Amino acid sequence: MATMKLEPEVFAVLKDKIQLIKVEEQAIYLVGPIRLPVNLNGETVVFQWYSWLKQDQVTENYEAIIETLSSSNLAEYQQSSVLVYGDFENAEEALIRMHSICHTGDIFGSKRCDCGFQLKQSMQQIADHGAGALFYLANHEGRGIGLFSKAMAYVLQENGYDTVEANESLGFVDDSRNYSDAIAVLQQLRQKPVLLMTNNPKKLSALENSDLAIAGRVALWGDKSEFNEKYLQTKIERSGHLEDEEESVHAAR
Repeated sequence: MATMKLEPEVFAVLKDKIQLIKVEEQAIYLVGPIRLPVNLNGETVVFQWYSWLKQDQVTENYEAIIETLSSSNLAEYQQSSVLVYGDFENAEEALIRMHSICHTGDIFGSKRCDCGFQLKQSMQQIADHGAGALFYLANHEGRGIGLFSKAMAYVLQENGYDTVEANESLGFVDDSRNYSDAIAVLQQLRQKPVLLMTNNPKKLSALENSDLAIAGRVALWGDKSEFNEKYLQTKIERSGHLEDEEESVHAAR
């Protein structure tokens, strides 16, 4: 497929909406912000939306990058994005959520997990807080094993395996998610400390190990039912998730 030649007027619209983030020998191209009105619990809440693409080519010639995309089959693999609310860059205290994509929970509303609840709840808490960002991480399905493997893990779970056992029986580790790209985007958008919304100490460690300033942690539990009770308990007993349900746990730093 031939490379498309971009019309000058098209590039004129796009050029100021693209940023380059250098990550070792690669580049993250961030596009946005884009005004995104969201239906959140029956009310319209306006977020600012960004998406990013990681590539080996590192250049500020954004026109050349854009011209290659029409032949890159980007739909074959997903890109991550971030929803920003309020004055995220300058607010003294901003709330963030690193949310791993969950096709079954986020889209279909599955009750086998608490992901769909956590997605909507974190968006609502960010809006209520006044400033924050929700990072939606597309390569994190099934804690990093992908959708097809997650489906096989579900078959095993229906035959008595817990979440960790199912993943490990398929040859995966319990959790292979990586947050480095999301952290690089976060550092591009904000330098001040953040409050991290999570029950997962691995997410907290990932941010702390990148020298990000963490103001504290906000717990995110809820939507417990007969369908996900074992799943939630496995999170605590096997994956080390923090069980507290306090509204905010501030870092002693």
